[in-house]
Amino acid sequence: MTDFTARRTIMVDTQVRPSDVTKFPIIEAMLAVPREAYVTAGLREAAYLGENLDLGGGRVILDPRTLAKMLDALSIDGDDLVLDIGSAYGYSAAIIARMAEAVVAVEENDLMVKDAQRTLIEHGADNVIVHHGPLRAGAAEHGPYDVITLQGGVEHLPDAITDQLKEGGRIACLFMQGPLGQVRIGHRIDGRINWRFAFNAAAPVLPGFERHAVFIL
Repeated sequence: MTDFTARRTIMVDTQVRPSDVTKFPIIEAMLAVPREAYVTAGLREAAYLGENLDLGGGRVILDPRTLAKMLDALSIDGDDLVLDIGSAYGYSAAIIARMAEAVVAVEENDLMVKDAQRTLIEHGADNVIVHHGPLRAGAAEHGPYDVITLQGGVEHLPDAITDQLKEGGRIACLFMQGPLGQVRIGHRIDGRINWRFAFNAAAPVLPGFERHAVFIL
């Protein structure tokens, strides 16, 4: 029988801590949340590999290093409302839920929505709302948000997303240029997003966030 608890510890000790992620809430969440529960049965054995976990259709669960460093740069507080776009089966939302007051997890894939709702309830993440709708639309009816995260790459970030960020809020975005990408952290100041480089990473571009996509809301 696979010891997933031991694998979680190894993941944190070999992928997260060496990446200069030291904030206790992030470490605690990654040790506590069973990553293997938020994937399909066929992917459980691969759940703790140090790479993006391919869910098919160009969708992934971000590798532990990228997710942890993104959350570290955002400094999520216990009274923050967080919009998590592209949450898939709910892993990222479950992690963030242990740090924030509440999470709105946006997912457009019908099967992923159903599985995420069930798994989050089973594991006691009762401060997560799974919002079924286009990723590119976000979830304006639940906002505005203190923090926005996107669980995949972006070539074009629509105003429909940044408009949901509160004044003074933070957003983490993995901007892709070909196979290379940079995670940048944006702060909304005087109605504008001011970006700064955080670290290099890579992931497939989320549907609706391609450079030449036409956005119809």
